[in-house]
Amino acid sequence: MSLARRPLTRELLGFATVGVLAYAADLGLFLWLRGPVGLDPLTAKALSFVAGCSIAYTGNALGTYRHRPVRGPRRYADFLVFLAVNLAGALVQLLCVAVSHYGLGLTSRRADTVSGAGIGMALATVLRFWGTRTWVFRGEGRVGSWTG
Repeated sequence: MSLARRPLTRELLGFATVGVLAYAADLGLFLWLRGPVGLDPLTAKALSFVAGCSIAYTGNALGTYRHRPVRGPRRYADFLVFLAVNLAGALVQLLCVAVSHYGLGLTSRRADTVSGAGIGMALATVLRFWGTRTWVFRGEGRVGSWTG
């Protein structure tokens, strides 16, 4: 592997590790809210998103992008941009659940899980990685372009 690719590989691995933890929190909370709590799928997904998003920001700020200096008001602006990027990802997930549950009539918990936490999460992850590294943790904490 070339020296130019190592920072990107580390960044992808860090982002993926944080993502797995955030995904586990999102999925676990979604299943609990959808199951024993009995919430509708869109409310359950919206609430589980908040938990996953909080874990993702903290993990990326303290882990993956820890070398990027964050000071003063910029920290709050970064967090707001991070929330916007993740909200866009959440909307992708919610759209997947809505299309599956209400549009296609696939109303089981399994179908809701596959559409929101499977297909929706995969699509949203691509958007989140690009947005996080492009708009939130840009600069000194990252080297090179994600496209090579």
